[in-house]
Amino acid sequence: MDLLTNKGAFSSSFAEQCKYDVFLSFKGEDTRNGFTSNLNGILRHNDIDSFMDDKLPRGPIELLEAIERSRIAIIIFSINYAFSTWCLNELVKILKGKKNGQLVLPIFLKVDPSEVRNQMGEFGKALAKLEKKFKDNKEKVQR
Repeated sequence: MDLLTNKGAFSSSFAEQCKYDVFLSFKGEDTRNGFTSNLNGILRHNDIDSFMDDKLPRGPIELLEAIERSRIAIIIFSINYAFSTWCLNELVKILKGKKNGQLVLPIFLKVDPSEVRNQMGEFGKALAKLEKKFKDNKEKVQR
């Protein structure tokens, strides 16, 4: 847990802008009332300030700002994660943050990591569905 309190592990400008220790990215219907709420409770019990989307009214600006202002992003990949445009937008923002020093930790909950890495299985099906939906904007899906 030293990583969460050791601000020297991050650039000073990044550490100064952080409001949360951890941002939780998850598909609500899959994990909100089980794994994610338990993880969030454990983090808070240990005085780790976590952001779960129940803190703000759901909206893209608030969520993207919370991602930017978190030291660590935990992505909980579940069966339906990739079927959510919200989740995928969060994922894109998180990966941009990783380039700026944000620590990113994936959790694979009932999903094989190779399915995410290789875009196969349910994860691949979800991306294929999005490609059809955004056929005029394939760049969005590629991100």
